Amino acid sequence: MNPTRPQALGSTTHNSPQGVSRMRRQSTAADGQRRATVTDVARQAGVSTATVSRVMNRNYPVAEATRARVEAAMRDLGYVVNAHARALAGASGRTVGIIVNELIDPFYAYIARGVEREAALGGRLCLVCCAQGDPQRELAFVELMHERRADAVIVVGGSVADRGYTSELARRARELDAGGSKLVLCGRPPLGEQAPTAAVEYDNEGGAFAITDHLLMQGHERILYLGGPPKLSTTRDRLAGHRRALELRGVTPDPELTQTGTFSRNFGYRRMTELLQDGPEFTAVFAANDIVAAGAAQALEEAGVRVPEDISLVGYDDIPVAQELRPRLTTVHVPLEEMGRQAVRLAVGGGDEDDWREPTAGALRLGTHIVVRDSVAPRSGRTARM
Repeated sequence: MNPTRPQALGSTTHNSPQGVSRMRRQSTAADGQRRATVTDVARQAGVSTATVSRVMNRNYPVAEATRARVEAAMRDLGYVVNAHARALAGASGRTVGIIVNELIDPFYAYIARGVEREAALGGRLCLVCCAQGDPQRELAFVELMHERRADAVIVVGGSVADRGYTSELARRARELDAGGSKLVLCGRPPLGEQAPTAAVEYDNEGGAFAITDHLLMQGHERILYLGGPPKLSTTRDRLAGHRRALELRGVTPDPELTQTGTFSRNFGYRRMTELLQDGPEFTAVFAANDIVAAGAAQALEEAGVRVPEDISLVGYDDIPVAQELRPRLTTVHVPLEEMGRQAVRLAVGGGDEDDWREPTAGALRLGTHIVVRDSVAPRSGRTARM
């Protein structure tokens, strides 16, 4: 696969002669009986195949009497719309593309689930693409979704400040807009006034401020911030909220207590192990996300450090691992699935025939809040390094 021309997840060369032949063969049912086709429906309804397509796609005005005839013919013939095949073959624009960094990360998975569920309400297919942290791959996926005539392209997660990348993404946003589509930024900074985009944000900095202040209220001033790529917008916002809380409580931030890296469990485990052996003293850990917190918790346990009796530990995102850890993790709840739903609503509305909800213009900001569980205790006077 050419890395600069990636395919959508699960797609093949659908526009090739072999792909068309394969879809034609799918018109034969498992019991050997031939399935009804668009041509059959058109013949019975006394209309053209183009009219049948307009009725199915709801992308062009059709007289009510004509629509009723076509729908009656579809019912009589048992015609089933294969939306998946139609969309991947490029015959319909009723698709929503979502581009994530990593498929197995619950942060992205829950947003993708919200996108898929909202898209399905409007009869749209959701195509999920994984950029694997490569900005050029992300741009190529946006281009691919444009070629597929997607109704919306939703780009999820933080971004790195890069003028060239931002300029290219803004250009693609303008191309999508000119074609009647929309680029939606989900959980990332805007591209500027010249880029016609929609945006779903969440109070990232506010959540970091609140969780840090929660630790400060328990007497913790030596708070280790652990994880998150330093150049990523998500990390920058969380660190900004963390530092703002420290400063408002009169605590001078210690550069040694900021240990950025990745959003992985392995990083949380490895870096915590190193810090316990030869690092600054701290009484609490603010993990950049719940996965980093899980790795840190493992390292603390192996070192004989008790949570929360010896060290308090908090995370961010409120994914399932937060409740699976023992003790259960205090964290910041991000409305991930709702973000996905709202991203679709901003671009295309939703619901049956799209007639009950109009697309929302501009940007939407969702709130975050602390979920207090069992991993924080008042400062005991003991600090790590152990």
